Amino acid sequence: MRSFDFSSWQAIGTTLAGLVIITLIGVGIRLIAMLTIQQRRERGNRQINERLKTLIAAYKVLGGSFTGALHVDPTHLRDFRRAPPASETQPEQGGGAGDGTEGSHFERARRIRDSVEAALSDIILLGTEEQVRLAAAAAAELAAGRPVHTHDLVVSLRNFVRETLDLAAIPADVVLPRQGPTRPSPQGSRGKGEDRGSETRAGRGGGGAGAGMGGAGMGGAGLGLGLGLGAKHDRDHES
Repeated sequence: MRSFDFSSWQAIGTTLAGLVIITLIGVGIRLIAMLTIQQRRERGNRQINERLKTLIAAYKVLGGSFTGALHVDPTHLRDFRRAPPASETQPEQGGGAGDGTEGSHFERARRIRDSVEAALSDIILLGTEEQVRLAAAAAAELAAGRPVHTHDLVVSLRNFVRETLDLAAIPADVVLPRQGPTRPSPQGSRGKGEDRGSETRAGRGGGGAGAGMGGAGMGGAGLGLGLGLGAKHDRDHES
């Protein structure tokens, strides 16, 4: 209290004004610091959310199957065309290249390979060091034309996601089977194709109906014009 001067009203006013200015400066600095920290925290949360969202999507692509073929077939269309048809290698068995079975199998394998390649690219971009190493090794195997198993990478992704979300680790007595890439569903694509075909046919039908109505309107207009000309010719003849 020794630094405060209360000897006169002017001194009291000056002292109070100084206190108000100092308080406002302190509050402003505190608000700026809080806003800066909040913005950094929000930016970090957004980055973590986007990273988790991308890695979870990659986990679903790489580890969505527990049965069947749990590897990625790296065969490309050029390799498939170079391969001899099944009718030459197994002439006594049915189901050759003419029934479309091999073509559908290749299309399914191609869709799996494309989705796995996109997932590996996302992991290389946003994954941890261990995940980047595993994804790079898998991409190198695909580029070399060798089948790729994704189970180790799936385990690393699963552990990272659970740890980031503060979830308890999977109990040691729980035995999980090996996981492989998600198999695409052909029914969904077929249904979409049928829907597009029905919409196209409906659009063509609507266009045909519109053209028919336009033709009917032109016919009615021609009939009215003919009747009007005939009546005018009769009046001219009577006069």
